[in-house]
Amino acid sequence: MTNDVGHEIADALGILLRRTTRTQLHQRLTEGMGEAVDEVTYPVLSALARTGPRSAADLAPDVGVDRSGVTRRASRLEAAGLVRREADPADRRAHLLVLTDQGQSAVAELRKRLAAHIMASLSSWPPGEAEAFARQLRRFTQEGPFG
Repeated sequence: MTNDVGHEIADALGILLRRTTRTQLHQRLTEGMGEAVDEVTYPVLSALARTGPRSAADLAPDVGVDRSGVTRRASRLEAAGLVRREADPADRRAHLLVLTDQGQSAVAELRKRLAAHIMASLSSWPPGEAEAFARQLRRFTQEGPFG
């Protein structure tokens, strides 16, 4: 394997990780989901679904904004009934952001839309290639340079 493969993978990851790429995808996925669910609040919902209840400060690195940015987004989601704040049992002065049942339903719909979007983009691939790609991508994220 040559260094060219590493460069090719790095270039592809650069495209995937661009903020504009994510924002465009989040816009498509959240279309028609209600005023509170958009490309700005999507990362908060998604991160909470992956990690469970967390403080705004703990969530900030995953979302890519500072604590106050997470708090503003969470307030929109809270007003829509998708997120609630609970006292942090480890620190009674702090609050955890928690998905409500309605928030969990919204995340389930967003994940369904994302999976359908991915499958549509892979529909022209030869049989077995998408499955192999999924296995290899999972392996790369588990064993690759991210750990």
